[in-house]
Amino acid sequence: MQIKRTFLGLMMLTLAACTTGGLNDSTDGVFAPGVSGPGNVDGLIVGHRLMAAGEYELALKAYNRAAAQQGLNVDTLSAIGSANLNLGRLGQAERWLRRAVEEDPTFPPAWNNLGVILMERGQVSEASEVFRRGFAADNGNSDEIRDNLRLALAKLENPGDTELQENQNFNLIRRGAGDFVLMSEEPL
Repeated sequence: MQIKRTFLGLMMLTLAACTTGGLNDSTDGVFAPGVSGPGNVDGLIVGHRLMAAGEYELALKAYNRAAAQQGLNVDTLSAIGSANLNLGRLGQAERWLRRAVEEDPTFPPAWNNLGVILMERGQVSEASEVFRRGFAADNGNSDEIRDNLRLALAKLENPGDTELQENQNFNLIRRGAGDFVLMSEEPL
């Protein structure tokens, strides 16, 4: 009889721990605030965290799940493009980011990240125009886009300057908190 009560008690605790609220109703559970379980996790948030951790392939998978759940909106298009950029898939990244700026021409991160791709591909003139559009869409409030525009214009004015090429540092940005930085090789 004692074994049955102990087993029943353990089963009740196990079942209580498996519910959304856990053993209590606090928001300190294993899931993010406002998320009721694994099926309801926002793929964009997960993808952003994975990008920050340098897990670009996993971030891309999370962004693809977000696109399946939310549709192809400017956030998902831009996120997928940015993940592809970090994976070195410049052609794919460019296609996704071009779709993002077509979807919402007022979305500065997509313009900026498209400019980074164009710089990586050596299309400096188009990149500087893209950075201008991103800077204008952000009303000049983004230090990252301003810095990218400044570097693109300097490279456009001095295309043969090897020191400028070696010290370029373009910022890859996203919507929300935090920045991703795409850094070119710098001499030690």
